[in-house]
Amino acid sequence: MIAFPTSGVPPVSGGSTLIHQLQLDSATSEPYYRQLTRQILALIQQGDLQPGASLPSERDLAEALQVSRTTVKRCYDELRGAMQLSTHGRGGTVVKGTPQLSPTLGRLKGFTEEMRELGMTPSTRVVEHQIVADRTVASIFQRPSTATFLKLVRIRYADEVPMSREVAWYDLTLAPDLALWDTAGSIYTFLKEQCRVQLANAEQSIEAVTSSAEEAAVFGFTAPSPCLLFKRRSLSEQHQLVEYVEGTFRGDAYSYRLTLRA
Repeated sequence: MIAFPTSGVPPVSGGSTLIHQLQLDSATSEPYYRQLTRQILALIQQGDLQPGASLPSERDLAEALQVSRTTVKRCYDELRGAMQLSTHGRGGTVVKGTPQLSPTLGRLKGFTEEMRELGMTPSTRVVEHQIVADRTVASIFQRPSTATFLKLVRIRYADEVPMSREVAWYDLTLAPDLALWDTAGSIYTFLKEQCRVQLANAEQSIEAVTSSAEEAAVFGFTAPSPCLLFKRRSLSEQHQLVEYVEGTFRGDAYSYRLTLRA
């Protein structure tokens, strides 16, 4: 292990805490920048570095840890890419933190509408968009095994922070024009205006799960972490299944509210 001197390092909010808690192991093959990235991310997730906390400058942290400034820069760049840090000019580098969301259940609405209601800026990255034939999915929709479906895999963001990974299937037998959707705008709006399919209601379940390796990578988790798995079956006015979605939401951000009648 490398011991790090702290004398001569300017006091920075969150900086001294960070420096004292970091330990680089020269005996491992893991690069220093990855060790730093992993340890700082763990401190953020554990709450030791709170949202808004300032981190030392690249130069100060490099001097304190006796590593190159390039090492610290690469670490900070990775954490910025994971939406965990943000840089504000002379304001320095600060912990961005995960938004705490508490939406209300009770009405069928898309992620974009839900985030806007909460005052957040929504965005989406489409990971997969293809026409598929899948026996398991066909059985969910009660269609022949040869039926085709639009499959979407999307990462949903709130204020640029990844909040969920969704896998959705849509029945092309019922809405064939969905094959022409270019992923721009709301798919619910496209269903209504272009496919003439109006969603009437949905059946939704929520269960606690542990993030998969793929989900942990999306959310920036260093280890498997609690998540909420939503399974939604959206039905048309004719009671036909149009959409089936499995969405995994990060458990460190979501708490849902329900209004119960007496």
